[in-house]
Amino acid sequence: MAGIGKMHIFKGPDTSFYLTEEDEKLLAETSLPSAEEMLVLPGFCDVHVHFREPGFSYKETIKTGTMAAAHGGYTSVCTMPNLNPVPDSYENLKAQLDLIEKDACIPVYPYGSITRDEQGSQLSDMKDLSPYVIAFSDDGRGVQNQSVMKQAMETAKGLNKLIVAHCEDNSLLNGGYIHDGVYAKTHNHKGICSKSEWGQIERDVEMAGEAGCGYHVCHISCKESVEIIRQAKKSGIDVTCETAPHYLLLDENDLRESGAFKMNPPIRSAKDKEALIEGAIDGTIDMISTDHAPHTTEEKQRGLKGSPFGIVGLETAFPMLYTKLVKQNIISLEKLMDLLSYNARKRFAIPANGFCVWDISKTYAINPDEFLSMGRSTPFAGEMVAAKCLMTVSNHKVVYKA
Repeated sequence: MAGIGKMHIFKGPDTSFYLTEEDEKLLAETSLPSAEEMLVLPGFCDVHVHFREPGFSYKETIKTGTMAAAHGGYTSVCTMPNLNPVPDSYENLKAQLDLIEKDACIPVYPYGSITRDEQGSQLSDMKDLSPYVIAFSDDGRGVQNQSVMKQAMETAKGLNKLIVAHCEDNSLLNGGYIHDGVYAKTHNHKGICSKSEWGQIERDVEMAGEAGCGYHVCHISCKESVEIIRQAKKSGIDVTCETAPHYLLLDENDLRESGAFKMNPPIRSAKDKEALIEGAIDGTIDMISTDHAPHTTEEKQRGLKGSPFGIVGLETAFPMLYTKLVKQNIISLEKLMDLLSYNARKRFAIPANGFCVWDISKTYAINPDEFLSMGRSTPFAGEMVAAKCLMTVSNHKVVYKA
């Protein structure tokens, strides 16, 4: 490790996340680029990614998605089910399982869909899928029918699986595609109101309490969602939630007329961002997931109105969060590790399985052309950040090295 300067090996409160002797030996023996100061962290865990395969491999594949994850310090990921075919039966899931076995460079845990073909009207083959999936979600769509969601929760409870919900009330969307706020009004865009998110969360946490099932909310974006989940936790409901880096780091004042700023749910107001940061600090928000959602360059060049929802995030998450939140003393590194690794692994029963090494001694500009993901669309292009991944190790194997 010639040329290596000061090395900080992070050790949190849980010894199951400490480096093994085998990992320490590998770290000592691996030649890394010169760095004045390095940070060794537990491998991150993202419970919300879209790797687009099978069905949409022109956007991303299991191979490129896991390579991007490794480049971002992730050693475990969970793939969402909005695929073709939708994994609503073991037969449909097997296509993805075979690709994971063949091409993944880190462990990938797929979701099964809640409903058949994610259409919201009939439950998937939840019992048959249960041994092979991490949890159940119809991500990309909210389950509109209350009785169907109640049935799903009761079934998941019996299978000891989480319901992981994309909360969105279609009746309130009205063709919107960015936050229904000042930017939408002054730039003549159709807005998505916050109630389309928090209203369905409010519905679901009540049902989850009645069913007694584990319930996890995807990518919350507004202050009302934070408060509903905070109160649900206080009342003893088994609920957790995630937000994404872009909701903690951006608000509608940062919007540009670019598809790189279009995602669902949308980037909301400054007050929403403040509430999300507060929720992350006080434990209301349990984890940060990227919602990594790659599209082709051509698709994302159609502006805010014409572009599909979704941005990439695996390769920018830690550099942006470390630079903008930890170095600015907004949250601690210990809290960020809770949000990026520990809490997700505990909630989803995903074992610790590696570490990542970061050069924190110099800054550089985020350049999408250097991504390993097939997706390039990010609102963070050109941002100066102070953490560069040098190596990621998963299950005692180097899966990325600069």
